[in-house]
Amino acid sequence: MKLETTLPESPGFLIVVPAINLMALMLVFFLPSLFSQSGVALELPVSRFQLERQEDRAVVSITSDTPPVYWLERQQVSFAQLSEKLDARRQGDWAPTSTVLLRVDKGVSVETQRNVAEMALQKGFRVLLLGQSEPSAPSADHP
Repeated sequence: MKLETTLPESPGFLIVVPAINLMALMLVFFLPSLFSQSGVALELPVSRFQLERQEDRAVVSITSDTPPVYWLERQQVSFAQLSEKLDARRQGDWAPTSTVLLRVDKGVSVETQRNVAEMALQKGFRVLLLGQSEPSAPSADHP
């Protein structure tokens, strides 16, 4: 007499259980590395040269054309219009601007730079001068 089972063979069950064990083992070893930061925790000294992020600022750019061209954000303005627009920003109801970031091209005279800074200071703004760009390297075509 030959005995036969009426149920089909299911070898998939024998693969699933070790796969679940392997996944659980990988989570135990690799999960902490996902949430921890590498490096050493430091307490940096306080520096008076650190600047806070300027949220309420107006960026004034001066290009080195003849005569110099003034830009408030991305809008080209004259010196008189710049003064009027800064007044409007200073007295704005929603978020009055308190800082002017002054961005000046390398060829702009110091006198022009000083005039804009003094005008903004007289209106009650803080003025911060952004770094000037470095001169570009001469190419092979232009010495």
